Formats: sequence, C-alpha cells, structure tokens
Amino acid sequence: MDYIDRIVAVRIDADDTQRTLAKELDISYSQWAKYERRKHEMSIHNLVKFCQHYGVSADYILGLGRDLKWPRG
Repeated sequence: MDYIDRIVAVRIDADDTQRTLAKELDISYSQWAKYERRKHEMSIHNLVKFCQHYGVSADYILGLGRDLKWPRG
C-alpha cells in the first residue's frame, strides 16, 4: 500500500467525495483527482492540510514505521 492508497482510504472512510475534500482543502477538484490518479505528486503543503483535516499523522500516510531513529524518545 502506498501513500495514495492510504489517502484514498482515509477519504473514503470519512465518507467524503473528491469534490468535497478538494473544497475543504481549498484546491481544485481536478488537482485532487490528479493526485488520486497518480498524475501529479502531492505537495508537502497539501499533505499537511490533508493530515490536519482528518487528524491523521503524515507518518501513517507515508508508511513510515515506528522504528525510526529520530526523534529519540
């Protein structure tokens, strides 16, 4: 599962459409659709907005494990 698969799963789990989410994130529907179709890479700015909107961590979306060396706990 890659980050786009996780993004789509989060959106669908929240019962949001692409249009609704694009409006909430203040981007065009066509831009959001291109992300989900893997036609464009999502900017970090829009990834942050997505994560804040759904209350999900970027680490989860990006598929990063908990065994990273930083930050040291």
